[in-house]
Amino acid sequence: MITTAGIDVGSGAVKVTVMRTDGEGEETLLAQVSTRIRRREIAKVVDETFDATAEAAGVDEIHYIGTTGEGGEVPFATGHFYGMTTHARGALYLKPGIGAVLDVGALHTRAVAMDGNGRVKDYKMTSQCASGSGQFLENIARYLGVSHDEIGQLSMQATKPEKVSSICAVLAETDVINMVSRGITTSDILRGVHESMAERFVRLLRSLEFEGAVFVSGGLASDTGLLAALRDALDKKADLAKLEVVTHESAIFAGSIGAALWSAFRYRKMSQHDVAWTAAAKVA
Repeated sequence: MITTAGIDVGSGAVKVTVMRTDGEGEETLLAQVSTRIRRREIAKVVDETFDATAEAAGVDEIHYIGTTGEGGEVPFATGHFYGMTTHARGALYLKPGIGAVLDVGALHTRAVAMDGNGRVKDYKMTSQCASGSGQFLENIARYLGVSHDEIGQLSMQATKPEKVSSICAVLAETDVINMVSRGITTSDILRGVHESMAERFVRLLRSLEFEGAVFVSGGLASDTGLLAALRDALDKKADLAKLEVVTHESAIFAGSIGAALWSAFRYRKMSQHDVAWTAAAKVA
């Protein structure tokens, strides 16, 4: 049995997954925990989230701890993996058969094409200032007085969506302020924002070659309004109309799941076992 942990340090939250792989290669998810950073010291959030996940998993030894995202400086980690690699592998674990991942993060969104083993073939991403990120949508919702859980439902109630005109997040937020002053409803604003984001995501996906469905990961994977807007945007493109968009209730953990899985792969490839990380101090 090999027990591994994946730590995904994002701009908005820390996600940790603990997994176990048996001698036949069977992979079992033991526990996963996500914690919002909210201007706290990241190192403390990482420690707390890791401790909580290890406790929930009921393990006293972890053979390899892999980090991803912005987690390259975690002092007790064994190794680090690129984010696009971990999201691809984690998404494939959650939804076998997919061909690409659309990871909607707090600061940027990236589209990743992969093969059947979760290995990255190509990727494209937005810039950090683009109006196609989780932080941008969160800022808009905060201004409108809407909680994260309400965004999708309200967007689905729109009748006359009003798109934002700017790619720049700052200017797009100004567009929204002007919409409010013009009396545009919250539902129409949110749907318009979703449609504007979806159009940018479609451009990312069109630049990649892949076969299979697109898996949406990241903090906005549970946003039903955004998923609906993305499906509608794809349907308007003749070459993408049949492209399936899927997600999973654990989609926010795709990166940490992938890090845990790649950790098991790397551990098995190592010739000696004296690098195993005994996590008694962390788990106690």
